Amino acid sequence: MTAASEVVLGVGASHTTLMNTRWDEVDGLRRAHDYRDALAGARQAIERSGADLAVVVGPNHFRGMWLDLMPAFTVGIGEVVGTGEHGTPAGPLTGDPTAAAYLLEALMAAGFDPALSARLDVDHGITHAVQHVLPAGLPLVALVVNCGAPPLPSLERCARLGEALREAVHALPGARRVVVVGSGGLSHRLPFPDWRHPASDDDEFLVRSWIEGRGRWEEFETRRRRIVVEARPDINTELDRSVLDHLETGRCRDLVELGDRLVELGGNGANELRNWLVMAGACGWAPGRALCYSPMPEWLTGMAVALVE
Repeated sequence: MTAASEVVLGVGASHTTLMNTRWDEVDGLRRAHDYRDALAGARQAIERSGADLAVVVGPNHFRGMWLDLMPAFTVGIGEVVGTGEHGTPAGPLTGDPTAAAYLLEALMAAGFDPALSARLDVDHGITHAVQHVLPAGLPLVALVVNCGAPPLPSLERCARLGEALREAVHALPGARRVVVVGSGGLSHRLPFPDWRHPASDDDEFLVRSWIEGRGRWEEFETRRRRIVVEARPDINTELDRSVLDHLETGRCRDLVELGDRLVELGGNGANELRNWLVMAGACGWAPGRALCYSPMPEWLTGMAVALVE
């Protein structure tokens, strides 16, 4: 009997480009090193798992996708290209177009309608995992979830997408060993407006950059970066620890009940919990374990790394 493909590991990992550009400011902090060491621990777990394919589920931060067209879900089935902002990988990434196309068709057969891209530009929502979590040379399938341009796919829809992804992986030809990485979160509040209701001059600038940025994102980056780095931290450690407790006890699916309260409790950046839900669903909602939780106001974010083995 031919061996089936399977999900052998799930990884949840927060991301930030400030880790690349402002490390010297936190180098003396144990919690910063704990987070960086946990990323390395996740990479080692992937190596031990024997994974030969990674599905990286991550958001877009308006450097690869724009308000001229913003799908809820997008699968890169051809070239996947890192935008390279702030020390993250730039240029073509190692992909597997055949596996990507198969997974896309399987998700469509399961009742989802992800967009396809034969040349997908991805920012640190995907490339932070490539840089810090994936072993060198491991091919990836990029699955981008809209976490920043409301209306967003519901938490329930993302949970079901993870369940459908699990079934799609199991049917993938070739007895593949697949790791699924959910990139983003946990709690953080970025100074990014709801694009439908800009309330300040900075808001108007950002929304304009999101509409006009295709092929031009670097023109807007200096002012945008200033807006971000000058933001006040807003981290909810109680929410973050609750998320990790749900993951460790196999109750991650219950997080869909947060609904609209997610942003109220965890800030707009907590919308990236969607990617953790996809990952956990792809792992069959099995219990996991947190490798670290580091509240990092210096990076505006509650940083965590977790495994579902």
